[in-house]
Amino acid sequence: MSNTAKPCVAIIMRGLPGSGKSYWVEQYINALGIEQSLHIRQYGYFSTDDYFMENGLYQFNPQKLAQYHQANLTAFINAMARAEPVVICDNTNVAKWEFMAYEAAAKALGYQIRVVLVGQPKDAQHQQLCAERNRHHVPLAHIQKMGHLFEIES
Repeated sequence: MSNTAKPCVAIIMRGLPGSGKSYWVEQYINALGIEQSLHIRQYGYFSTDDYFMENGLYQFNPQKLAQYHQANLTAFINAMARAEPVVICDNTNVAKWEFMAYEAAAKALGYQIRVVLVGQPKDAQHQQLCAERNRHHVPLAHIQKMGHLFEIES
């Protein structure tokens, strides 16, 4: 199957912890059918959070953050180099610089780019909801700080 029939797509997720980014990705992937969804989960789905998983538990270590972000970016680029039809970056991507390398690599490799913002990061009610439901127990004060720093594209 040639890539000219259906262009490859790079999806870059953005949103606060608990905003529903991973839920959005699950819905999107599931809608593609079981075969494609299994393939994307195995070869095209990249989240820096995955690097903090140890024995099924999320163990955040701020000293490892830069290293894990780099590893995630490298894996994302390698997937595009293999011409995976769908690649997804599921990170918070608070600032533009955090996902610029993903975007630039996708563009250079001929991918269509979709930046998906989930929720309203600057909205106080949304921040409260995120604090209640994020699975990594990020406290409200930290989510509010992230919301304040969140760069909304115009």
